[in-house]
Amino acid sequence: MTVRRSSPKAASARTKASRKKAAPIPTHLKALGVYGFETQELAVLSALVTCDPLLLIGRSGTGKTYLLNSLSEALHLEHRHYNASLISFDDLVGFPYPDETKSTIRFLETPATIWGAESVLVDEISRCKPEHQNRLFSLVHERRIQGIPLEKLRYRWAAMNPCSSDQGGSEDYMGSEPLDPALADRFSVIVEVGDWDGLSDEDRKLVADPSGEGAMSDDSGHLAADLATWQKQFEQQLPECPVQVIDYVCAVVTVLGDAGIRLSPRRARLMTRTLLAARIIAGELEFESVRTLLCYSIPHQAWGEAPDIARVSAAHQTAWDAAFLKGERKWVHMFHMERDLGKKARQLLQHCPSPDAGSLAVEQLLANEPKERAAAFALAAFPAAAAGKLPVGAEGVNDLGRLAQELLTVTGEITWQERMGGNNHLRSPEMSRLSSVLVKLKGARQERACQLFYWCLVNELVLKDPVALEEQFQRCVRVFARVGAK
Repeated sequence: MTVRRSSPKAASARTKASRKKAAPIPTHLKALGVYGFETQELAVLSALVTCDPLLLIGRSGTGKTYLLNSLSEALHLEHRHYNASLISFDDLVGFPYPDETKSTIRFLETPATIWGAESVLVDEISRCKPEHQNRLFSLVHERRIQGIPLEKLRYRWAAMNPCSSDQGGSEDYMGSEPLDPALADRFSVIVEVGDWDGLSDEDRKLVADPSGEGAMSDDSGHLAADLATWQKQFEQQLPECPVQVIDYVCAVVTVLGDAGIRLSPRRARLMTRTLLAARIIAGELEFESVRTLLCYSIPHQAWGEAPDIARVSAAHQTAWDAAFLKGERKWVHMFHMERDLGKKARQLLQHCPSPDAGSLAVEQLLANEPKERAAAFALAAFPAAAAGKLPVGAEGVNDLGRLAQELLTVTGEITWQERMGGNNHLRSPEMSRLSSVLVKLKGARQERACQLFYWCLVNELVLKDPVALEEQFQRCVRVFARVGAK
């Protein structure tokens, strides 16, 4: 939310009192006079533990710069603060000059150059000139400038206003352009900073209080001490990251990709590091805190394409269940996560723990999969299910049978529209497209595909990739045929 400097000593006292009441996540930011960041605190602390790049996005006056500068003060870091809209590259590296032998180039260091910095804040990064944005890649991702490693640099932070394609309300931040997606993807945590409306009454009073203005942020070393402990644990656990954390990340990246929200392989690893750090800080991972961290791990808002929160929440629920549930419920979710119909069939045959779990898996598949995929699975599975060869209860067999019967006895009419004055076609455009796939098939495989495709036509389903659907259908048929023949 928003921040304002208040008396650090008073804030520290209030924080110590609140810790006795129990907050699972340390309230270090309030001890620094930073208020309204309760929701974001775990994400910010996690970025400190991992030393991965952190980006804050928020409206003017919400304390983005103050928060980051306060962290550098509390940790006693050699800090550099640059305004990206004004800085030239020479300001970062200093004036170049040849060495004594005139064989290499050195840079004239000043108190403002980046050499020797332990933390750096690139403010207004969305107003940075394109050529400078490109030069920031190596700084943010590799801790290098001009190919030269910055040995002392630990923290890379940035802040920006909402970009021009993602603004609303009365303010218009002219010149705040979407970040290059490749640059945005370098930031491990992308925190959306709230405004006055998100503050509690108590925090509003603390923000409005001008006492302590200009004082250094000092929590008597509590943050530095805790951070050292967390980072030591992080380094110890990193080689053997908890399998649940990895399972969650793999699952959520997959599900989000299916929902049209792509996260890069780099993003998956960064998210794993963030969640591991959060687990160390909080003691355990909770459902809501992980959902919040997921939202702060999606970089799309940095280039003005904030993803649908409902899709993100649904992906989180699915991934959480797959990673943290146990027993039969976990198997059902793993079955749901598998995208290939042939592999789904093998999971059902080889790993289903009970007929009840099999029935639940079938029920969810038929309800949640696209209609054409559900139909393909039902048609392939029903002969084996009817023969009692599948680990599926009576309800599951009946569910498969109802849908399979529709495909086995498909009847209906197909209608389509023609342009005035155009050629009259004897076939619908969709039928012509599907026929081009069918003509390449032979025998029983062709007959089965005809049943599936004709059912799709009657139900007015337009197949995105009929070839891929038929191939998955065929693999599914082969799996179930083997067990049906026994």
